[in-house]
Amino acid sequence: MLAQEVMNFLEENDVKFVRLAFPDLFGKLKNIAIQPDLLEEAFEQGIPFEAAAVDGFASPEDGSLLLRPDPDTLCILPWRPQAGRVCRLLCDVVTADGKPYQNDTRGILRKAEKLANERGFSIRLGAECEFYLFEADEQGRITKNPQDRGRYLDVAPLDRGEDVRREICLTLLSMNIRPELSHHERGPGQNEIDFHRADPVTGADHLVAFHNAVRTIAARYGLCASFMPKPLANEFGNAFKVNFALFRDRKNLFRIEDGHMTPEAQAAMAGVLNRLEYMTLFLNPIPNSYDRLTDGETPNRICWSHQRRLNAVRVPLPQHRFARMQVASADNRSNAYLAYALLIFAALEGIERGEKLPQAAAGDGGSMKKLPESLSMAIASAKDSDFIRRALPESVLNAFLSNAEDMVKQDYQNKDRLFQEQFECF
Repeated sequence: MLAQEVMNFLEENDVKFVRLAFPDLFGKLKNIAIQPDLLEEAFEQGIPFEAAAVDGFASPEDGSLLLRPDPDTLCILPWRPQAGRVCRLLCDVVTADGKPYQNDTRGILRKAEKLANERGFSIRLGAECEFYLFEADEQGRITKNPQDRGRYLDVAPLDRGEDVRREICLTLLSMNIRPELSHHERGPGQNEIDFHRADPVTGADHLVAFHNAVRTIAARYGLCASFMPKPLANEFGNAFKVNFALFRDRKNLFRIEDGHMTPEAQAAMAGVLNRLEYMTLFLNPIPNSYDRLTDGETPNRICWSHQRRLNAVRVPLPQHRFARMQVASADNRSNAYLAYALLIFAALEGIERGEKLPQAAAGDGGSMKKLPESLSMAIASAKDSDFIRRALPESVLNAFLSNAEDMVKQDYQNKDRLFQEQFECF
């Protein structure tokens, strides 16, 4: 979509407010609301904001940072009033001279996708996202009481989340986001919504919108949604499974033909497996992430198979036209833009170096090496990784390390308080 088409759309659809949205370094959505008559200036010059007040950002010495809207991300926010409508545009963050800001994770993912395309590959990413619905108290704050006591694939009346999921999916469709399926998950009050594959930046954009929609729709029902990795100590955690499909000349390289996966797909998977330990800080970025990773139910072995076991990576339905690599260790507190970028960079390095994929793990992979089991271990792995330094700007790594080290200190000092803060926020 062109900028002028966006301007025409706003006029034709009685749009009175435009939200310019972007993720901070840690994936939290931020926005500025402007009047439609400022949008032309936003497209041409950008809209300034106070970068130092955004987590993981800093104002450059030569001026402010600017938000430059991406016209292809235009959507009406369907939960806002229909008279005097509100639309949303996701933005790239640029410096005063129009160059991409190095800590803009949307730009980092765009760089990864461009590199893949330059090497002749097309990548399509989808996600399977789990979340809990909890009752709210009299002040509308989250409680630890799940909405229902349903379990995996239950139906009403055990599943009391059917109407909420239905409205979430219809809301996403009205925003041009295509959910593939939804159902009750294994935990009480736990739900899952899966997404059709898209190009990497669009896929991450959809996840940002999804998180916003889930929380908004849940509040309409007097509920609170939680994407926290392990909100209930004795129940299943919330996963963010990434489905990674790799194509060359429109051929799905993960699809097994003549009994074998293509060499490029094997090398891509080896690249991810060989670097997954170092990526863990970014895929599992908070202390509570490791309550999930070490619960005995979550895939945390650095190995692969075709079955859904404790292996962090698998290739489900390898003969199917939708064959893909699935990374199952990540959680929803990761920044999807960074998670996707790192997986792409890892896969491309594996292909470039011709790395060899080990044999599929037998059983549950219990004898295989595990991913880091604490945030401190994940920090140490990231610090020691040349791959992370090649993939990410130094400023991004340093900001992530500093933030994680602060959380480790808080966890040591007052674990219960930190858990409550995370529970209320996530």
